[in-house]
This record gives sequence, C-alpha cells and structure tokens, in this order.
Amino acid sequence: MTDALNRIAAALERLAPPPPVAADPLAHPAYLWAGDALAAARAFAPLPLDMLTGMDAQKAALTGNLRRLAAGHPAHDVLLWGARGTGKSALVAAAASAAGVALVEVAAATLDGLPRLFAALAPVDRAFAVFVDDLGFSSPAEARALRSLLEGGAEARPANVRLLVTSNRRHLVPRDIAEQASAINPRDTVDDALALADRFGLSLGFHAIDQDTYLAIVARYAAAYGLPLDQTDAIGWATRRGSRSGRIAWQYVIELAGREGRPLPR
Repeated sequence: MTDALNRIAAALERLAPPPPVAADPLAHPAYLWAGDALAAARAFAPLPLDMLTGMDAQKAALTGNLRRLAAGHPAHDVLLWGARGTGKSALVAAAASAAGVALVEVAAATLDGLPRLFAALAPVDRAFAVFVDDLGFSSPAEARALRSLLEGGAEARPANVRLLVTSNRRHLVPRDIAEQASAINPRDTVDDALALADRFGLSLGFHAIDQDTYLAIVARYAAAYGLPLDQTDAIGWATRRGSRSGRIAWQYVIELAGREGRPLPR
C-alpha cells in the first residue's frame, strides 16, 4: 500500500507544473506580479514624457515624486483619478521610466498578494512603483485591506516601494446615498467611503479635454511619426467615436499610420 501511494505521489509531482522562476529584480525596467513571483514585462516601451500633451502639472508632480523615491527620499503613494482615456496609465509608465524607478504592475484581482510582493521587494536595493490600474471597489469593506497596507497596518509597504493607482473614481469607492440615509450616523458612512483615497499623499485629477487639447495631442503624435494631419478629419474621428481623449487621439494616429502604410513603434 505504501509503495502504491509513493508511486501516486511521484506521478502527481511529475504532472504538476514547476514553480515559476522569479525574474531578477535588478535587471529589468518593468515587471508583472501575478501573486507568486516577479516576471519581466515584455517589450516595455513607454512613451517619452514630452509626447504626453495636456497634462503638464500632473507630469511634473508624478515625476518629481518618483525621482524622490529613486533617490531614497520620502515620497508619496499616488492616486491618479478621472475620465477614461486621459492618459493616466501612459503617464505612470512614462514617469517611472524617466525617474529611473522600476515598475511592477499588479492586477486588481490579485491585491491579496501584495504582502508577498512587498516582502520580496523590501530587501532589494532599488526603488519600485507598484502599479494597480483601473482600481475600484464596490463597498468600503472591500477597500479596508488595502488601507492597512498604505498606512498603519502590520504589513505596510516598505520604504523603497510606493503604490501608484489609477481609477475612474476620485474616491475609489462609490458613495451610496441610500446607505448614507439609512445609517445611524451618515457621516461615519461617508468617512469610511473616503478613507482609502485619503491614504494617498498625492492625488492627481485627469479631466475630459476640450477640442483644442485633443487636436494638440493628435498634432504632437502626428509630428513625431511624420504623419500628415487634417484637423477636420481628426475632429470627425472624435465625433464619430463620441469622445475626445488622449486614447481617441492615439487611435486616430493608428488610423493615419494605417492609411499611409507607416509603422508605429508600439
């Protein structure tokens, strides 16, 4: 019986995939974290900072903060919030690259693995920006674990690591008017909903852009890649999409490059 069990155990070990090999945390500009080991990000090619138009104040604030982190000085966790397609994620990648900080992207669904990630990064002689894109919670209760990691928890993130979070919501948690009305103390409900956003020392807003800014973004891309620009056509593209944003501008540039048979770097 023992021999049979040993053979079964050996067969199961052969069938099980080997544990992932962690990437060298000093060797790459960007990584992915899926909850178990660092993996080098393939083809990490952020836009140069000067290619990002219409967000000068946000660029200066985020890049300055990350340069402080890279130098070993005190730096803030950062919340980038606002309208979709306005360049929040592109700015994170560009600013981290410009500041010399390694970027570690974490899927929102794997936030429970952050303590393991922090433990892996803490002894490394390098600054890291842990990036969670498009984060949002349906209730304050879901956000409390992340709050403890940002401030005051037993497993708070180490000094060489800061969190960069993007969200379409300024406060990350929706403010439920009905729940506030039924609460014994509505102010407590509001405070609980806002508590996570308050943990970020730097909060950068991104708002819907006007037509002139949209055209400036398109013009910057078109000039960089040697593409012809017809402003009327660019406006028509945005009108048909029902939106003006940096994302729509980039999609229009892809359309232009396709028409001209020109390659784009990403």
